[in-house]
Amino acid sequence: MKQDLGNRATESYVAQARDRIRLLVVDDHPSMRMGIIALVDSQPNMEVIAEASDGEEAIEVYEDVSPDVVLMDLRMHGMGGVEAILSICRKDPAAKIIVLSTYDWDEEIHRAIQSGAKSYLLKDMSVEQIAGTIREVFEGGAILPRQVAERLARRSERQPLTEREREVLESLIRGRSNKEIARSLCISDETVKSHMKTLYSKLGVRDRTEAAIAGIRHGIVHLD
Repeated sequence: MKQDLGNRATESYVAQARDRIRLLVVDDHPSMRMGIIALVDSQPNMEVIAEASDGEEAIEVYEDVSPDVVLMDLRMHGMGGVEAILSICRKDPAAKIIVLSTYDWDEEIHRAIQSGAKSYLLKDMSVEQIAGTIREVFEGGAILPRQVAERLARRSERQPLTEREREVLESLIRGRSNKEIARSLCISDETVKSHMKTLYSKLGVRDRTEAAIAGIRHGIVHLD
């Protein structure tokens, strides 16, 4: 009888251990990482088993510990979140990755989901919303909070920019004149003007200033 009870106790312990959601937290700010870890560890069925400070380290740690769910920041020193997500998902197509970001820029959301993330959360969301999403993703779901889904829907209504148009927009945001843009990209002034006209149309703006604001607000161009 004692042996049976012992076996049942062991089986119960193993079952409980399996029910815990094991997480990897990736963020390049130590204080933010500590806050996220405290949030996760406050949940009864979750535990942080590893952490990483950039995308490259995240890839290595993921291979070492095989977490159930990853909480991944996007904008980090060194390798960013999108590159890390792509790499992890190439090696493990079943990887369950949630982006946890400060920014709700529609281009960032699009890139994250396209790279393989199952959800996209903002760091100022409630503990309940973050924890609930972790559980949903752990169970195999792919879920976006309403405000994030709305930003992604608005992005789908906008015509995507070509790589050249992105280059022109970045140069514009950096304050370069048409002549300077033409010289740096080895194209004619007329070609720059043509790209500008297309940019205004795609972004729904009227001039250079509005184009620069839109490019930054949507997360199309980063100037780090």
